[in-house]
This record gives sequence, structure tokens and C-alpha cells, in this order.
Amino acid sequence: MTVIIPKLPMRNKETTRKYYTLLGFNASQNDFEGYLMMVKDTLEIHFFEFRELLPSENYGQIYIRCSNIDAICKTFLENNIEIHPAGHLKKQHWGQKEFSLLDPDNNLITFGQALL
Repeated sequence: MTVIIPKLPMRNKETTRKYYTLLGFNASQNDFEGYLMMVKDTLEIHFFEFRELLPSENYGQIYIRCSNIDAICKTFLENNIEIHPAGHLKKQHWGQKEFSLLDPDNNLITFGQALL
């Protein structure tokens, strides 16, 4: 095994593409009906169309480990990307510094960096 790729639900492909582009991802060259693949560096996230998704009932989540979390969070804030109300950048007692976002379909995207 070499890689794990999360698959999250989306209601609208274009809305999801625009949001993740703001986060620095690019759409894959592969384009399939009802399916979206976004890539950034060595990361890849896939999305499957679920038009009937109720965001309030969606519990999709991913955790992205990163370095220089302060700069990433600052860039998102400067680009008016909303930080989750309960997910502002902070040191956690489990040894990570983290912050979280909710995408347009209520998928929770948490970014974390190990504290040294």
C-alpha cells in the first residue's frame, strides 16, 4: 500500500471545485461526470456527487498534516476563507496545533502540525 485518498460527498461539482481551488488545490486532468478529483502537491481528495445531501447531516471529515500551519492559516484568513467557529488555530493537548474549515457541503477539513 502506498497512498490513501479520501472520498467526500458533494452536491455541486463546480461549487466544490471553486472552494478547493481557493485552498490551493487544482482539478485533476481527469474529468468524470458526477466525480471530482482535486490535487495539491502530493495530496489528492476525491468527491462523489450526492445531490440530495443535507449538509446538516453530513459528517464527512479529513485530517491534513502539514508543516508551517501558521502560514497556511494566515493565507486562508487573508483570502477570506472562513475558519470553523469551533476550529480556530490552537495548540491541542494531544500535541498538535490545529485549525478546521467546513466546505460548502459541511465536510470538516482539519489541518494539523505536530508540536515539537
